[in-house]
Amino acid sequence: MKHLIRLSLNIFPRKFLHRIAGWAVPVLGLFYKGRGRECPICGARYRRFMPYGYVETREDALCPSCLSLERHRMIWLWMERNTDLFKSLPRLLHIAPEQSLMQHFKELYASSDKYITADLESPIADKHFDVQDIPLPASSVDVIICNHLLEHVEDDRRALSELYRILRPGGWGILLVPEDRERETTYEDNSITDPKERTRLFGQYDHRRVYGRDYDDRLREAGFEVERNDFVRRLTEWEKRLYAPGADDLVIVRKRIEDESANLTSENE
Repeated sequence: MKHLIRLSLNIFPRKFLHRIAGWAVPVLGLFYKGRGRECPICGARYRRFMPYGYVETREDALCPSCLSLERHRMIWLWMERNTDLFKSLPRLLHIAPEQSLMQHFKELYASSDKYITADLESPIADKHFDVQDIPLPASSVDVIICNHLLEHVEDDRRALSELYRILRPGGWGILLVPEDRERETTYEDNSITDPKERTRLFGQYDHRRVYGRDYDDRLREAGFEVERNDFVRRLTEWEKRLYAPGADDLVIVRKRIEDESANLTSENE
């Protein structure tokens, strides 16, 4: 099964995979029915989750029901336990929306127009734009969720600057990227265009860089306050087995409230 999944991810275009995943993966999930795992997003139960991965296959990764991966389940659990987002429904911009999160956000925001999905070309997004040039006013959103996108972007610093611009002072976001914490600095080379070489160097054919421990510095350069949260490590062993949320840190960014007065001053000069 895991070899079939990895082969499909590397052969078929992402648009095609988006179209078929909604029915193909749940069918395969019938072979995983059981009680050992529970997806905190959709509530489905399986004896274990399905394997997933472009290069190295991760076991116990993909929920066959809502298509959540480890990081999506981690994000959902953290938001559910540490924010009031599910009750207050702040203006939320979800860039490169993941099917699992988007489906349930749309249910939460069913009576509100404050949930916005955006992507350069994804057919499941409401708006289509380049994250390096976001057509939204400054300080116009309360929360940003943008995960595993920046490694695809030509100029990630420009994209971060745009994300900072549109976030309101006091707002927050979750900006996850694939990280190699063994690397001190991010490795990137835009001259490398061969898909096989990109896969070898960056971990995936459409990645432009592999982030190192300096990722937090890039976020701070854009103006963000950065919190690297070890939420998963503070779960009980039973919760880790049940939800399979991975082991990565949660990277949370915030825009200082005092930045609003600074912006007004600069605009009036």
